[in-house]
Amino acid sequence: MKFKTFPGGVHPPDYKYYTSSVPIEEFPIPKKVIIPMSQHVGAPSLPLVKVGEEVKTGQKIAEANAYVSIPQHSSISGKVTKIDTFLNPIGAMSLAIEITADGSDSWIDLEDEPDFLSLPIEEMKNRIQEAGICGMGGAGFPTIVKLSPPEDKPIDTVILNGVECEPYLTADHRLMLEQAEGIINGLKIIMKILKAQYGMIGIESNKPDVIALMNKLLAPEDNLKVVPLKLKYPQGAEKQLIYAATNRKVPTGGLPMDIGVVVQNVGTSFAIYEALRYKKPLVERIITVTGTAVNNPKNLKARIGTPFSDLVNYCGGTKCEIGKVISGGPMMGNALPSLEAPMAKGTSGLVLFNEKEAKTIEERNCIHCARCVDVCPMNLVPSLIAQGVKGGDLKLAVKAGLEDCIKCGSCAYVCPAHIRIVQWVDTGKLRVAAEQQSK
Repeated sequence: MKFKTFPGGVHPPDYKYYTSSVPIEEFPIPKKVIIPMSQHVGAPSLPLVKVGEEVKTGQKIAEANAYVSIPQHSSISGKVTKIDTFLNPIGAMSLAIEITADGSDSWIDLEDEPDFLSLPIEEMKNRIQEAGICGMGGAGFPTIVKLSPPEDKPIDTVILNGVECEPYLTADHRLMLEQAEGIINGLKIIMKILKAQYGMIGIESNKPDVIALMNKLLAPEDNLKVVPLKLKYPQGAEKQLIYAATNRKVPTGGLPMDIGVVVQNVGTSFAIYEALRYKKPLVERIITVTGTAVNNPKNLKARIGTPFSDLVNYCGGTKCEIGKVISGGPMMGNALPSLEAPMAKGTSGLVLFNEKEAKTIEERNCIHCARCVDVCPMNLVPSLIAQGVKGGDLKLAVKAGLEDCIKCGSCAYVCPAHIRIVQWVDTGKLRVAAEQQSK
């Protein structure tokens, strides 16, 4: 079997053995949920409910507030007890709706549509939009926008991202093993909407069980195939996945649709299938709760808005002092000040490190070894970006590739001086945005 890949990248230990063989377990209905209005790229959702109002599971509680936005739904039945600012999964405070459960888990009416692939394209898109689906691999881009490219950008290839290259995380791995047919149906729906000829599922070599299963299921399909990929980070980044699978390069400042490709996460594909088959809104997802500080790491099917503290307690709590809490994976995830934040639609993992692992190493001066240049999957000069931002020379940072950086963290991972390059990139992007706004 030939495994494809991209130039650059790193090979961190994957630590997936904690949960890769642990089947998905259904998390009990939480006593309360906190539904953020900003679970996605774009404008925050606009609340439709008031404090004291009774809601059902799956009921729309917030509407899309712009073209690039999505609606939100209650993930439990109960009473709206608060509409306020709460800590969100990226570590910031934002508007959210708190719902306290009534214990009945009373759902809105769902429908079974066995002939979902025969639905008109506009009805398909309407159901996806109404279900509040966004990218579930972490980016959170509204799915309906990705499925509505301009007429002058025809799509010929759809790629499902089943790479899951972040260390520790196995939510997508288990979903592909346990819901493979639903994921494939989601791919067929996406292809029909986009009128795409070819469908691919990119899967890394550390998931041989998934590769074998998907190859078996796709064998009768002429235009669908598995793309086996080498074990390398960040193989699951959109541009790197596209290059490995198709040998096409997304132009600087461009989008995948510019080269006839659309990429969706496998979790998003499964959510699309459920939205069309059952008119089911996105109110739950698979999340990996793992790390050295967790007593019993698990893959959980949990309701959107469940506090992280509830998930950790369900996994037997912690076995030591928590050194760091990360929402997402350790390479591109967000460090949180506490476990009181809720899981969101794009939250694929929760990783708890012990105090030794979370030790901060002092940043030293660059020794110009060029290791960061060697591993950068975007062919940038990360050391110059950091130097420019630190020295206040934004022109140098931009010239070195500030705006093209995908913040994968490969450069910081190999840096012998322990320079926090990703944080300097974040700072630089904020300063560039502020300059543009002032102009």
